Amino acid sequence: MSKIYLFPLPVRIWHWINAFVIIILVITGIQLRMPSFQIFANYRDAVLVHKYFGFVMSVSFLFWFLYYLFTGGLKKHYLIGIKDIKAIPDQVIYYVLYIFKGKRNPFTPSTENKFNPMQKLAYSLVMFVFTPVMIFTGILFSDIIFFFSWIKFLGGLRVIDAIHVAIAYSFVFYLFVHLYMATLGQKLNSHIKSMITGYDE
Repeated sequence: MSKIYLFPLPVRIWHWINAFVIIILVITGIQLRMPSFQIFANYRDAVLVHKYFGFVMSVSFLFWFLYYLFTGGLKKHYLIGIKDIKAIPDQVIYYVLYIFKGKRNPFTPSTENKFNPMQKLAYSLVMFVFTPVMIFTGILFSDIIFFFSWIKFLGGLRVIDAIHVAIAYSFVFYLFVHLYMATLGQKLNSHIKSMITGYDE
């Protein structure tokens, strides 16, 4: 079975750090919404951990963006082209039907194009829409008094809170889908292993 080197070391390190950060943000976020769900006995501690890990997420996103920008990865791996759009129906049919019949994936990853059209759509939505909005609204909440004029301009605390929470729910949904998709390799742990070794089968 052939292997291809798809995930350089900086990407793998970023992936696992970012995964840990998102899990912490989800857990603390749940406590902020439902104080009865106690991970931290002190509610203030949950607020501070959520706030600081939010800043870590901001730095993590900046690293991801700059890394792919300067290595040419944004255009190569995330930009959706006409070819990708035309390939979407076959990829959808594969995920909905053919994968359960043991048929071959219509997409073959390469160093020039490591994500199939559905992955590109999902990752682009998460990285170019959800994450920036989540970070921006989180920064506004980090100091309500300092950013009050911005918050007021954007509709007030309730609007910002609704946007932040809606994106958070989207992240949780994406997390479950991502974990499920990670099990769809040649073996149950193939994709997880590739994010450790860098090599995909």
